[in-house]
Amino acid sequence: MMVRSYAAVDLGASSGRVMVGRLGPSTLELHEAHRFGNEPVRLPDGLHWDILGLYRDVRTGLQRAGEVRSAGIDSWAVDYGLLDASGALLGLPYHYRDARTAAPDPIDSYQTTGIQHLPFNTVHQLRAELPERLAAARTLLLVPDLLAYWLTGQAGAERTNASTTALYDVTAGQWAWSLLDDLRLPRGLFPALREPGTPIGPISGTGTPLVAVASHDTASAVVAVPATGADFGYISAGTWSLVGVELDTPVLTEASRRANFTNEVGVDGTIRYLRNVMGLWLLQECQRAWREPDTAALLAAAAAAPAFAAVVDPDDARFLAPGDMPARIDGYCTETGQPPPADRPGYVRCVVESLALAHRAAIRDAARLSGRTVSVIHLVGGGARNPLLCQLTADACGLPVVAGPVEATALGNVLIQARADGGPADLAAMRQLVAGTQALHRYQPRGDPGAWDKAAALVS
Repeated sequence: MMVRSYAAVDLGASSGRVMVGRLGPSTLELHEAHRFGNEPVRLPDGLHWDILGLYRDVRTGLQRAGEVRSAGIDSWAVDYGLLDASGALLGLPYHYRDARTAAPDPIDSYQTTGIQHLPFNTVHQLRAELPERLAAARTLLLVPDLLAYWLTGQAGAERTNASTTALYDVTAGQWAWSLLDDLRLPRGLFPALREPGTPIGPISGTGTPLVAVASHDTASAVVAVPATGADFGYISAGTWSLVGVELDTPVLTEASRRANFTNEVGVDGTIRYLRNVMGLWLLQECQRAWREPDTAALLAAAAAAPAFAAVVDPDDARFLAPGDMPARIDGYCTETGQPPPADRPGYVRCVVESLALAHRAAIRDAARLSGRTVSVIHLVGGGARNPLLCQLTADACGLPVVAGPVEATALGNVLIQARADGGPADLAAMRQLVAGTQALHRYQPRGDPGAWDKAAALVS
């Protein structure tokens, strides 16, 4: 296979970019064609995504990408647009942090969907819809599928992202039709499923083929985990930390449900068995409150701050919405009998140690509940740039952490396109190419494990 170029549209919760990947037998490299912000819009009826701005920037990025063999789109999960009978969008998609789903009624569907209970799951968002908007809707498209529809005119639902909605039957591999009927959601709202690697159609105005990739960004990131065996755990670390193991079949036990683990579909029939942890959102919101953009300086100061001065549960509901994160951390510490951090390095140390503890709990629970041995943790995504997070995760888990690649999601996006174009044939070959071409850093555990046990007791 000659070296070929592909465009990866990678949309995150705070920014997006279009990357060009060059791939050959011993080549896998990326360069950025276009980067842009992704700021939500607060309207009188709630918090929304600026999907029109995203579409404009995706178009701009694809133009700047130049000549490529194909393009693919990945993004965050659960959020969607509704189309009417003419194919027109019925209002801006809601943001998953919008307060309309803050306290949803529980749904007993774990045995069918395998999806952990999160207040912003697609199923809860649909139950919070205005009846008149839902009545006018004829098609539901998750964010990558909506953009693909506007680019090509072809509607569909890529499987890895569809599996995150809590409306997908993870055992049957189809929409959970009986659940949809029980919830009185029209079956016709949910389009035909697409597999990663399926051609969608030519992009209007350019003719470039658009290919369905693993359109949930975590699914693409896991494709690019540079693992050489099956005994690995992974953390896709960014605004969220997605922490888990890769399995062949879902785990639908009551113990798994109580532990709030999710069974999302990966590439080639795999299951991403994981827990969503709030992630570096807490640090990002602290920085926004402080108007402090220099993350490296904050982390350097935090590395010298006292250990375990205070820890929090990152998944406490108070931390979900945008707002004054330092004040919320103060409130948590006060309620749990801990002194709040005294300065900015203290807050950052608190956040990163708390994330490391959450990573430890999720990795241990994933191994226990699935029966999978974990001997190494692969930490990919933007968090791989955070040496304090990587080292503290190794310390907390008592396992080596291999950090990188940082651009795992875009690489996974490119790899799926390349496979559809005659490239690496399976996950093992894709991961071997990643391991041989990308910069990786190994962190060995250090320090006193007992100190982590004591800290964990504060948030258990």
